[in-house]
Amino acid sequence: MNLPEPFIKRMTHLLKEEANPFFDTYKQTKASGLRVNPLKLSLSEWEALSPFDVKRIPFVETGYYYDPEHDQPGKHPYHAAGLYYMQEPSAMFVADVLKPESTDTVLDLCAAPGGKTTQLAGYMENEGILVANEINPKRAKALSENVERMGIKNAIVLNEAPEKLAERFEGYFNKILVDAPCSGEGMFRKDEDAIAFWSEAHVDHCAKQQRHILKSAYSMLKEGGILVYSTCTFSPEENEQTIEDFLNNFPDMELLPIEEKPGIVDGNPAWSKTGNVELTKTKRLWPHHLFGEGHFVAKLIKHGSNPPSKQKPLGKGPSKNELRDFYKFAHDTLYHVPTGPYFSFKQQLFSLPENCFDFSGLKVIRAGLHLGEFKKNRFEPNHSLALSLKRSEVKHIHSISLETDDWKRYLKGETLQSTGDSGWVLILLNGYPLGWGKETKGIIKNFYPKGLRLLS
Repeated sequence: MNLPEPFIKRMTHLLKEEANPFFDTYKQTKASGLRVNPLKLSLSEWEALSPFDVKRIPFVETGYYYDPEHDQPGKHPYHAAGLYYMQEPSAMFVADVLKPESTDTVLDLCAAPGGKTTQLAGYMENEGILVANEINPKRAKALSENVERMGIKNAIVLNEAPEKLAERFEGYFNKILVDAPCSGEGMFRKDEDAIAFWSEAHVDHCAKQQRHILKSAYSMLKEGGILVYSTCTFSPEENEQTIEDFLNNFPDMELLPIEEKPGIVDGNPAWSKTGNVELTKTKRLWPHHLFGEGHFVAKLIKHGSNPPSKQKPLGKGPSKNELRDFYKFAHDTLYHVPTGPYFSFKQQLFSLPENCFDFSGLKVIRAGLHLGEFKKNRFEPNHSLALSLKRSEVKHIHSISLETDDWKRYLKGETLQSTGDSGWVLILLNGYPLGWGKETKGIIKNFYPKGLRLLS
């Protein structure tokens, strides 16, 4: 691995006697991790079920290391079922610092591809409101797909610039995560393109961009609200100095201590411009101190107040005829009807979080739980609904296991043999939903989304 010479000089100057152990990590294998989805199963259930050789990550509640030389979790059908999310281990620490509750209104401002969003959702237990925003349209689509796969019901996925959201949501959120775009120095072992793209000018550009994003985040945070800032880079300009600048510009913000975890060290005030000792409350995850690629995290509370913006209530929901078709499907298929408020758009029906805001005028990629589509005098359920359900919530199921090829046939879009019923059935892999099928005339017609199907 050929590291940029200016990067080597910078890190040698910063780390001094720790520089050699730091650079030695670039000769080692990168850390690979997966994080269990608590919306679908407990850690004990996962450990009994796991087909992989995994080891607990000591600084993350739901994280596990795996060896990519022996296991490929991304190709396993449990991945399609949303039982886990593949994520770099040190990146998992960030959402654990924010740790939202089910009553919170949460914003993940720079959310793609969705690792931290899906982790926040696990804490919220499908309650409260979780807004996941991504400015890049292509990445926002990937974010939405991951929200769907993990069975999340309470997320609104947006594709907006932070400053536009700040105009709309002043003082609205009580917890905000800013996992800021950065120079990606912690990605070098994982992505050689990050090395090619790196420069000192890029570091400076990112630092300016981060401060702009934090300004928007500040205006959207309620009095008493918590803001967590993170990057996957090592440069002080984007970490200690960015937080120092933020505190100087917004003196009603205060750094909070972060729980001590194995291998995680304090931020360094000496790398700031003023030597602010409060910066020891920030945390750094270094690859030579723990098995991970590296991260910086700061946790802050807002003491000042700005009048919260008034959010319009949602407009009218679906028509009586539309609800009739949906309720018929729900009565035939489910033991409990998914709760509203309901929102319909272009023949699509969604279940939104309680007390959801009016999102007209915003670029919405996903609005809560996509229940399905209204066809002529009938309702067709969406894949999102399937992945949000549990076995106990569905009247008709078709069970498959890893011991047969039925799971491959289903994920390829092929039909399955019917068990004799008729109507919609939830396809379960060892008890966990993969998607919908429809039984008719001795076969189960496959409704696994075409864009997700296995090609071989």
